[in-house]
Amino acid sequence: MAARILIVEDEEPLTLLLRYNLEAEGYAVDAAGRGDDADLRLKESPPDLAIVDWMLPGLSGIELIRRLRARTETQQLPVIMLTARGEEGERVRGLATGADDYIVKPFSVPELLARIRALLRRTKPERVAAVLTAGDIELNREKKRVARAGRDVPLGPTEFRLLEFLMENPGRVFSREQLLDRVWGRDVYIDERTVDVHVGRLRKALNRGQRSDPIRTVRGAGYALNDRYGSAEA
Repeated sequence: MAARILIVEDEEPLTLLLRYNLEAEGYAVDAAGRGDDADLRLKESPPDLAIVDWMLPGLSGIELIRRLRARTETQQLPVIMLTARGEEGERVRGLATGADDYIVKPFSVPELLARIRALLRRTKPERVAAVLTAGDIELNREKKRVARAGRDVPLGPTEFRLLEFLMENPGRVFSREQLLDRVWGRDVYIDERTVDVHVGRLRKALNRGQRSDPIRTVRGAGYALNDRYGSAEA
C-alpha cells in the first residue's frame, strides 16, 4: 500500500500543489483545511505522515500537534510543520511541541519530498521497503508478485493490496470498516461483506497445499496477519 499522507493546510493553491506532487510520487493523499476537521480525521484513521500548517482556522497547528502527541494512537505519527515563521525561536517551539521536522514557506518541493522520504524511512520502514516478508511469504511491491515457500501465488489487485496492508501491520486486528477505508479507500461505498469475500480468496490462494493459515480471524473484531506466523510457536 502507498503511504498515506494528510495535508492540513488552509491555502487551497498550496494544498493542490502538494497533492499533485505527492500523488506523482505514489503517495495516497488526503487534505483538511481546518485544524479541528483534521483532528477528527486523525482520530478516525491516522495516516502514515501529516503535513501541518502552523496557522489554521478552527485549531492551530501547534495545538493540533499537542493533541496528537497526547493520544496513544498518534504519539509516534510523523509530522512535518509548514510555516511562514522562520525565526529560530519559532522553529524551536514547533519542534518542542512535537513536530518531527519544520519547513519554512516558501520552500522547495523537491526538498520537502526528500524530507518526507527520509522521515518515512526512519519511522515507517515497512511503508517504503520494496519487499515485505512474513514467515515463508514474500511480497514484492515493484514486481507486484507474491510467493509462499518459493511458489508463486497469483493474486488479483485487491487481494494483493489487502495482503500488503496486513503485512505492513502484523498482529494488528482491523475491522471490516477499517479495511474498507485503508484498502479500498474512503470514497468507495461497498458492503462490508465484500471484505469477507476477498479475505476468503486471499486465504485460498495463500494456503493452497499449505497447512498453516497466516490470516487470523478475530470473532466480532476483524482480521489480522498472525504476528507469530513463521515462528516456532505459531
